[in-house]
Amino acid sequence: MSDATILVVDDEPANLAVLSRLLSPAYTVHVSKTGEAALAAVAREPHPDLVLLDVMMPGLDGYGVLARPKQDAGVRDIPVIFVTALEGDREEERGFELGAVDYITKPVSPPVVLARVRAHLELKRARDRLARQNEWLEAEVARRVSENALIQDVSLGLLAELTESRDTDTGNHILRTQAYVESLARRLQGHARFAAGLDEARLARIVKASPLHDIGKIAIPDRILLKPGALDPDEWEVMKSHALLGGDVIARAIEKTLAMTRGRPDAVDPASMAFLEEAGVIAVSHHERWDGSGYPDGLAGDAIPLPGRLMALADVYDALATPRPYKPAWSLDEAAGYILAQGGAHFDPDIVEAFRAARGEFERIHDTLADPATPQGGAS
Repeated sequence: MSDATILVVDDEPANLAVLSRLLSPAYTVHVSKTGEAALAAVAREPHPDLVLLDVMMPGLDGYGVLARPKQDAGVRDIPVIFVTALEGDREEERGFELGAVDYITKPVSPPVVLARVRAHLELKRARDRLARQNEWLEAEVARRVSENALIQDVSLGLLAELTESRDTDTGNHILRTQAYVESLARRLQGHARFAAGLDEARLARIVKASPLHDIGKIAIPDRILLKPGALDPDEWEVMKSHALLGGDVIARAIEKTLAMTRGRPDAVDPASMAFLEEAGVIAVSHHERWDGSGYPDGLAGDAIPLPGRLMALADVYDALATPRPYKPAWSLDEAAGYILAQGGAHFDPDIVEAFRAARGEFERIHDTLADPATPQGGAS
């Protein structure tokens, strides 16, 4: 006996008896005498695997039953075979339009009924197997995407920490600047100048890539990077080279990835490539200034990529508000005062306005992620 359940719907007891006797040796058979009872039976779990539905019934007829909206996916996929004495292409066409999978005319032929029921149950089983396989595939893809994202996050964190580990005085700099960048970007999402370039996907890439802004410092000699005092002009030129060096490091990483996957386009994750490209832009451009006096390219205004403009403000604020070997920390009021005064000079004026709105959040980030040796506290 099959484990399939069939619901037979007919207002005539004789028809119910005939179909029940015919089907019960092979299937579990339930019966309903009205359209309303059929809807209730279909809605109950476990749902039937197939419905044999009479068309002509008093009250809610077969067309009415089939026309009712099927909200539950389990109900939506139940095959319905119309069983009717009506003849004519129009009636049959109407049934198919409403979602019937087949049509059996009365008086029924037992071999035809058994063959049609068996065929549609097999089709349903095949569809169910395919649906389960698709669900498994979707879950597996989601799992692997999640794993890849985790691996990418861990690798990113290790790279950023490697960069910062060579500069023992920057502490939680990468965490704070990342939080500052996100705070600014979120406030700018609704701004007319920035909305088109700060959709949620790009905002997430910028925030995720921001810890790599100083990746080029890996190539700066320790005698310069770790010098406890001010740099002389020659040393400063070497230090400034970290922006282009960072862009080159990331560009080479992209080139090597593409070379290793050449001929296998499916092996290249577009999201990872977009993330690396964003990181390269930030590394190169975060020391540019709005007025064109920055480095390495002397870009001005909107010619400076947006991620670099966001990072520039976050980086300077953090540098001012935390102690360095060559200077004590500025108070948060002093750091904010500098940022606000530099709109249109060092920084994009609209980003400065976003900072003005986010100033309290910046101070909370500063305190929450303060370096262990840094006294905590708000504006003084």
